[in-house]
Amino acid sequence: MKKIVVIEPYYGGSHKAFLDALCRQLPCRFELHTLPARKWKWRMRMAAPFFAARCQAGVLDLSGAIGIFCSSFLDVATFKGLLSDKYKHLPVYTYFHENQFAYPVQVKDERDFHFALTNFTTALASDRLAFNSQYNLESFLDGCRSLLAKAPDTASPGWEEFIRDKSKILYPGLDFQLIDAAAPLRDNNKEPVILWNHRWEHDKDPEFFFSTLFNLKRQGLPFKLIIAGQAFTRQPEIFDRARKILAGRLQHFGYASSRKSYITLLKQANLVVSTARHEFYGISILEAVRAGCLPLLPQRLSYPELFPKQFLYEDKDFAVRLREVLERRQFAIDGVRLTDRFDWARLRDDYCRWFRL
Repeated sequence: MKKIVVIEPYYGGSHKAFLDALCRQLPCRFELHTLPARKWKWRMRMAAPFFAARCQAGVLDLSGAIGIFCSSFLDVATFKGLLSDKYKHLPVYTYFHENQFAYPVQVKDERDFHFALTNFTTALASDRLAFNSQYNLESFLDGCRSLLAKAPDTASPGWEEFIRDKSKILYPGLDFQLIDAAAPLRDNNKEPVILWNHRWEHDKDPEFFFSTLFNLKRQGLPFKLIIAGQAFTRQPEIFDRARKILAGRLQHFGYASSRKSYITLLKQANLVVSTARHEFYGISILEAVRAGCLPLLPQRLSYPELFPKQFLYEDKDFAVRLREVLERRQFAIDGVRLTDRFDWARLRDDYCRWFRL
């Protein structure tokens, strides 16, 4: 069986879930070399010399490998420059889960574009690139164009065609078996249940979401609420306010204790909502739709790639659209049909071709 060495400086969250699934799904022997998912700026700066040194010491064994697979947290240009000549022939396959151009900043400070430039040189130095959505690729190239236009006396003609020609869109595959096996628990004759299943961080714009719900509550509109997703030690203050103001509407508030518990929450909801300002893909939404939730999503970011226009809204219309959906109470959808193209069974062959297995 062919061997691919995986270098992942940020092995946690969606990066970990993706790699673990990849190892299960593809007919290949993946040898993982990872670092815990913390201190992301240090990872982008120091992972390349760290792993290159491990290659030199023989701790990271590249012998017999057909290639090296990494995420954009590895500075590929630096890594290849430090790699022994013995292994410089190995192709490097880089997967962009995100890019540092389109990542929103919480405070209005000047963005540190050195991390974005690391993404740029990583793209140039990699042999093959995959992006988890067309939006990710296009926002990356837009960011590169904007930044390089400011660069004094260092134009790089042909860079965009060079990067685009070796790039492919590979959606992260999802395994829906547990969701499909779970029985639906929603009751369409009772108050509709809204699901919000995102990270508890500013880039998902919980302030916009909850302020809309506060208004709907004041207007007397009936609804229940499930607030799931990963919470952190420091989280936006709006969550404490929402817990108090919407106390009588809450069916669940907090991180699900297990995968089974999380799926149970998905199966209780009628409607899944996103107000995100940042989304390169949308795993949580796809899982909720597979479980039978009607989606209501911004008409921007990655969402127009994932779902038909009927499920999308313009930001200025969010409150009106949400109220209409809740009042109409027509939540039935074919979640399997809407999400089937993102199943690993459908995507496995695309990955095999990309890796040349």
